[in-house]
Amino acid sequence: MTLPHGPAWKNRFMLAPLTNTQSHPDGTLSDEEYHWLTMRAEGGFGLVMTAAAHVQAVGQGFPGQIGAFDDKHIAGLTRLAAGLKAKGAVSSLQLHHAGDRSPADLVGVPVGPSDEADKGVRGLTLAEVEQLRDDFIAAAVRAKKAGFDGVEVHGAHGYIIAQFLSAEINKREDAYGGSLENRARLLFEIVDGIRAATGPDFQLGLRLSPERFGLDLSEMLTVTKRVFAEQVIDFFDLSAWDVNKEPADEAFAGQTLVSLFTALDRGNIRLGAAGKIMDAATAVSVLEAGCDFVVIGRGAILRHDFPERVRRDAAYTSPPLPVPEAWLNAQGLSTRFVDYMRSWPNYLAKDGDDTSAYDDLQVKLEPDTVS
Repeated sequence: MTLPHGPAWKNRFMLAPLTNTQSHPDGTLSDEEYHWLTMRAEGGFGLVMTAAAHVQAVGQGFPGQIGAFDDKHIAGLTRLAAGLKAKGAVSSLQLHHAGDRSPADLVGVPVGPSDEADKGVRGLTLAEVEQLRDDFIAAAVRAKKAGFDGVEVHGAHGYIIAQFLSAEINKREDAYGGSLENRARLLFEIVDGIRAATGPDFQLGLRLSPERFGLDLSEMLTVTKRVFAEQVIDFFDLSAWDVNKEPADEAFAGQTLVSLFTALDRGNIRLGAAGKIMDAATAVSVLEAGCDFVVIGRGAILRHDFPERVRRDAAYTSPPLPVPEAWLNAQGLSTRFVDYMRSWPNYLAKDGDDTSAYDDLQVKLEPDTVS
């Protein structure tokens, strides 16, 4: 799959940016995170996206988060970019700031668009908003210096860019608050700044949520139309939670979230969707619905080689839940990653659960000569 900038992807599978808590407390890359990601490149993903990498220390969202806010991170990022390339994948670093969702025990006083006394959140000054914009851009420059093929701007899941977009959360009265144009200003300044600073050969993606987190669906469609019209990014990553989900907004009843975005004129921008794609049939259905690629999260946790499984078997489906911990270890997840997943309902097997379905499953596929 070709894109306006940067290298082509060898297929239409993107590894979702998955929180895994495996890196070091200072944001430097760990061997565990390197292993987890390069194993997915080896498993056939056309694009391997990292977990969210925070662009400011105060923007950390979870323990063990990989960082991109300091030059000390470049050495590890360089190793990772080289490892992904060696395994045949296009590489992308997701750029992130948790904003008011940053845990106080990690960052002290969290920051956001506006003061939120009930959450202990301090609103950013105008100078700090401009610095935030510049730090997103600087992190993208670090990614390019490290050898990444591109970056994705994380504007989804209620993190800081989504907070600026939300009229419920963003109560600013300056150029970054009030009207939708003002609330979207930070997003477009970041995207335009990254493109200007990284040049024409660097791939740029954007992830947005269509609803929830104080977002209005009609506003998000308006923002997306502008993103598509300006043709600055290369791919748009729609985090739909479930690719078959209907909108919560009754004004859009009878449609799916994905269909609302595939109906927009996107020009040369590639559109992908994430949300419960656990088998080959669902992946195919997303492409047939008008998307250009699919974004695989939990299916890639269960099988590092999800794309290759689908390529070889049109009836492929992910192994059943709950999953034994030993299976996840064999799929490249460290103990820290598995511990993070213990809060996921009905995902990890407990004592007494029937996991016999895993007894005869292959951890890895045998080599295949089909090109």
